[in-house]
Amino acid sequence: MNKRASGILLHITSLPSRFGIGDLGPESYRFADFLAGARQSYWQVLPVNPTDRAFGNSPYSSPSSYAGNPLLISPEMLKDAGYLSAADMNTITSPGPERVDYGLVAGSKTALLRRAFKNARPSLPGDSVFLAFCRENEHWLDDYALYVSVKKILNCATWRDFPADLKDRDDRALGFWRDRAGSEVLYHKFLQYIFFSQWNSLKEHANGVGIEIIGDIPYYINYDSSDVWTNPGLFKLDEEKNPAFVSGVPPDYFSKTGQLWGNPVYDWEALKAAGYEWWIQRIGHNLRLFDYLRLDHFRGFVAYWEVRASEKTALKGRWVELDAAGFFDALFFRFDKSRFIAEDLGYITPDVNKIINTYGLPGMKILQFAFGDDFPYGSYIPKNFSDKNCVVYTGTHDNNTVSGWWTEDAGKNEKKRFLKYIGGDIGIRDLHWEFIRLAMRSIADTAIIPMQDILGLGADAKMNRPSTKSGNWEWRLTPGCYQEDLAAKLREITETSNRR
Repeated sequence: MNKRASGILLHITSLPSRFGIGDLGPESYRFADFLAGARQSYWQVLPVNPTDRAFGNSPYSSPSSYAGNPLLISPEMLKDAGYLSAADMNTITSPGPERVDYGLVAGSKTALLRRAFKNARPSLPGDSVFLAFCRENEHWLDDYALYVSVKKILNCATWRDFPADLKDRDDRALGFWRDRAGSEVLYHKFLQYIFFSQWNSLKEHANGVGIEIIGDIPYYINYDSSDVWTNPGLFKLDEEKNPAFVSGVPPDYFSKTGQLWGNPVYDWEALKAAGYEWWIQRIGHNLRLFDYLRLDHFRGFVAYWEVRASEKTALKGRWVELDAAGFFDALFFRFDKSRFIAEDLGYITPDVNKIINTYGLPGMKILQFAFGDDFPYGSYIPKNFSDKNCVVYTGTHDNNTVSGWWTEDAGKNEKKRFLKYIGGDIGIRDLHWEFIRLAMRSIADTAIIPMQDILGLGADAKMNRPSTKSGNWEWRLTPGCYQEDLAAKLREITETSNRR
């Protein structure tokens, strides 16, 4: 990402659609075209793995680090491919367009997906493209499809509730359940085939109009996942295969008691002994989906915060230091390091910065953090950017919108500092454009603006509120909100900032 360019952060679920959630259908192609018309170079998305209502529908909490989210499958494209008829489409009541109602969407969309599978099933045994997809992805697909199938059939909360022989992955138990759950396993393989077919088509279109896609890979894995069930030796589990330690971060900007994420932590000694192959395969899979990849919670590759599973908050944890150089040497031996972004937010220590600098990775600059008590010396202030090799954001999915920050979060002193920095007063209606100009005119090679800030939306358009468990990941665009006049304004700012 060593060119002077810019882009927009917008998750797929936030796109308009008639099915209650954004998907990989026609509107995603229109948005890619909008980006191209606005002279943007990048479309950044959040993780596209399956989500779970039990985990607040977070794209960072998934039953698989490989699988795609079936809720992102486009019914229109299923119809175009012959898997659904017009009559099938008309049987579904379209949810409202305002926010994603995951419970309603899961019910209505699953009905369509089941119908598509029923229509497709007779042809699948002879479908050479489907069979090739299954062979090429069998190293994760077989276990994932079996995992979610058994959970459904037995109504299990996690793999901990599987029959003992299946929990321990006895070969005979695996064979028995693959036979018993055969139809359900085939259904989930079909969904993955459709998801990746639609994703690859969208990516091809985006790349064709000059838009590269930035993806996001979560650092941690859910305990409730096919990954942990398949590879328990790579995580710190007890004798009963329950988490002995869980993940989190100490107190920071977002929480005074830290954040207790609850994922099982890695056994990095076991990962190292295996040449980090588990991580390398996972990252390689994501690099086939995205042009660039943001490494979420980057500091976790240098040292991570470990909390005993019995704790109720993240306060009583400890830092565990890792052989970061060994890991990144192995990673960048296999992959071009220019395709990675380091998410270096939160509590960042000199050893983390040393790794980032050693490998020349771009870090992140958040303008909402620029006007705190360290003003005017802080590293998030554009005039203090010491290196163009970075990515500047007005805010991320974990921040308020710029307008929401001004009305809800920024104190009197922060507002004074901001106005002092820009050299004058400004109306609230123009605030977001002033932040966008600050990002665009900075020396940072890359500027990424959340779509909410392009539109100047308020706090009700927040994507996520860290440390809260409900009401997140629901925001959606209003149909028709990105038109030529908006593209023209963004194009003008981009061009006068000498980007793209």
